[in-house]
Amino acid sequence: MNYISMASITKIVGYNNSVSPFLLTFRRAIAFKLFVGGLSFHTTEKTLSDAFSNYGQVVEAKVITDRISEKSKGYGFVTFASQDEAEKAITEMNEKALNGRVVFVDYAKPDTKRSMGMPIARGPPEDLNKQHTTDSPQDA
Repeated sequence: MNYISMASITKIVGYNNSVSPFLLTFRRAIAFKLFVGGLSFHTTEKTLSDAFSNYGQVVEAKVITDRISEKSKGYGFVTFASQDEAEKAITEMNEKALNGRVVFVDYAKPDTKRSMGMPIARGPPEDLNKQHTTDSPQDA
């Protein structure tokens, strides 16, 4: 994970101060996150960061991986320090080749599923339970 430097925070915020939790939260609020889809399964976070750093200061580059296999899911996120940099990256990288694959770049959307909490597992739908009980070998 890459974090923005204190010098960059000072430049963005416009004053020099020690890093406080408020300032770190503010940094995240002013950063601009892009969704990058269609990644090669061989694309690493460093490769992603290097490719997008041509368009501005990359605060973070993240390739999303499967929790169990740890293999890439084929998409990721790149966060920039400014909206201008993010817009330039969208314009220049959308539908362009990266590691032999055409990638699709757009602003990331909030993950509404996570913000609503964990879903509750309730078992199969009731109709499915009825079908299995009537189709069981004992009924034949």
